Amino acid sequence: MSIEIADFFSPLKLKSPPSNSDYNMAISYIQVVEAFAQTTHQCVYIIDYYKQSFLYVSENPLFLCGQSAKSVKKSGYNFYADNVPPNELAMLLEINEAGFSFYNSIPIHDRLNYTIFYDFHLIQPNKRLILINHKLTPLMLDNEYNIWLALCVVTHSSNNTPGNITIVKKGENKRFNYDLSCKQWVMHKKINLTPQQKNILALSAQGFTMDEIAQKMALVVDTIKFHKKNIFKKLQVKNMVEAISCATIYNLFE
Repeated sequence: MSIEIADFFSPLKLKSPPSNSDYNMAISYIQVVEAFAQTTHQCVYIIDYYKQSFLYVSENPLFLCGQSAKSVKKSGYNFYADNVPPNELAMLLEINEAGFSFYNSIPIHDRLNYTIFYDFHLIQPNKRLILINHKLTPLMLDNEYNIWLALCVVTHSSNNTPGNITIVKKGENKRFNYDLSCKQWVMHKKINLTPQQKNILALSAQGFTMDEIAQKMALVVDTIKFHKKNIFKKLQVKNMVEAISCATIYNLFE
C-alpha cells in the first residue's frame, strides 16, 4: 500500500480557511507553547491542518531524529514518511482516520476537550528505534468547528509495543481504546483509585521511596506494597513508572 502525505488530511473536510487576522491571533498560542517547551523535557509541536504543515516545532532531540527543529518544521508530515518504520506509518494513517471519525461524532461544544494518545517508533540517525508516546489535542478550531491547529506533545513511551491508542476527555477518567484488530473504539469503565492509592502514586511521582512513603503516610512498608500491587492490577501495568503515566493520562489524580 502506497501512502501519500495527503492521505493524512483526507478525513478532514476543511472549507473555512483561517484569515490573516486568525493567524495573527494564533501567534499568542505559539508564544505560550514555546514558553512551555522551554520548561519541559517533552517535545512540543503544533500541526496546522489547513496548511498541512507544522506551525511550530520545539528544540528537543527526542522528536527531531538528528535534525534541527527548523528542518523538521520545513519537512512537515514528510518527517513521518522519512523517520517512521513503513509498517507503522500505515498504522498512523489508520489511527488518523479512526481519530477523526471519533472526533466528528463529538458535540461541537466539546471538541477542545479531547486528547488522543498513541505509541510509535522513530528511527534515529544510528538506525536505532525509540518508542515514543504521542499526545494530540485540538488547540484552535475553524469557523465550522473543525480542527485548525493541534498541539502535540512527545515523550518516551512506557509501553513496549506500538499502538496503545486511547482517547480521553478532560475532567473524565473513562477512556476509549481503539482495537486495531476489529477496527473499532471500545469504551472502558471508569478506574477508581482510593485516596491512599492516589497519595502513593503522587508521592512516587515526586521520587519518594517506599520507606519514605510509608513514613509520610504513617503506614508500614508492607501496607504500601499491598496498595502498590492493587494499583498495578487496577491500571494493568507492571511498574510504578507505567502506573504514574497511566494515572496522568486518565486524570486519576483528581
